[in-house]
Amino acid sequence: MPHNGAVNTRHILQLLGLSALWGTSFVLLRVASPALGPVVLATLRLALATCTLALVMLFLRHRWPRAHWKEVIGLGVLTAALPFLFFSYAALRLPAGYIALLNSTAVLFGTLSSAWLKEDTLTWRKMLGCAAGFTGVGLIVQLGPVEPTWPVLLAAMSAIAGAGCYGVATPMMKRATKRMQPLAISASIHLGATLFMLPAAVWQWPNAQFTLPAVGAVLMLGVVTSGLAYWVHLRILSHVAPVAAMTPAFLIPLFGVTWGHLFLGEALSSGIYAGGAFVLLATALVTGFNPLRRFWPVPST
Repeated sequence: MPHNGAVNTRHILQLLGLSALWGTSFVLLRVASPALGPVVLATLRLALATCTLALVMLFLRHRWPRAHWKEVIGLGVLTAALPFLFFSYAALRLPAGYIALLNSTAVLFGTLSSAWLKEDTLTWRKMLGCAAGFTGVGLIVQLGPVEPTWPVLLAAMSAIAGAGCYGVATPMMKRATKRMQPLAISASIHLGATLFMLPAAVWQWPNAQFTLPAVGAVLMLGVVTSGLAYWVHLRILSHVAPVAAMTPAFLIPLFGVTWGHLFLGEALSSGIYAGGAFVLLATALVTGFNPLRRFWPVPST
């Protein structure tokens, strides 16, 4: 299994597909979170993902990584339980496209975390990208399609916290793929995260309203965007560098804003366009992505 960090055409297409799929997750959160509540929604999403991946493991005859249970539980809390909860809370106040754009800060946190853990190098170009990304987030929050009240700002901070969890955990997940199979990691972290969230979900269960749209949304979130998609992403992560594997976080907003506008009628604003432009600039700087590389190389330092 190669671990040289190179991103080939197949990986790029897979990452693009994940971006389109994960862009829909923020629309689904907007449908399910007001009805079920953030805690119950996050827990059901985790439980459905666990069941889906456990069935795949049974079919493929993979073993659970019992020897690494402490590691996978910790990763489960950081990369599944907390992000799902934070994004579910943000969906109570923020449009789907807004949350998708804030989610892109995961790459910025991941870049710094990867450098700290010696999984990647921190260059001037990447630091400039981080600055551009946070500038974009500031524009989105200040000039976005909703009035920046305190509840809205708290929701935005919640979305950024969820993205931060993803970013910080990604290089740790990269290390885990060197010791465990991607499928085993995916199933185990979702199981650990489910157990972590279960007591709070039981407490909040009587307040949940199981409407048909909410149930359909959580089924899609748990089985597809969390379960199967997470497994695919870890398979990619086992072959490429952590920062490269996080490129969907910068591509997701393109789909999240589009799906939110088309399916939920969410308004577009100057903050979305200006902030989105800075976020896309951050993508190119942090990841080194350049569609004109063949004709116009970008130095790595």
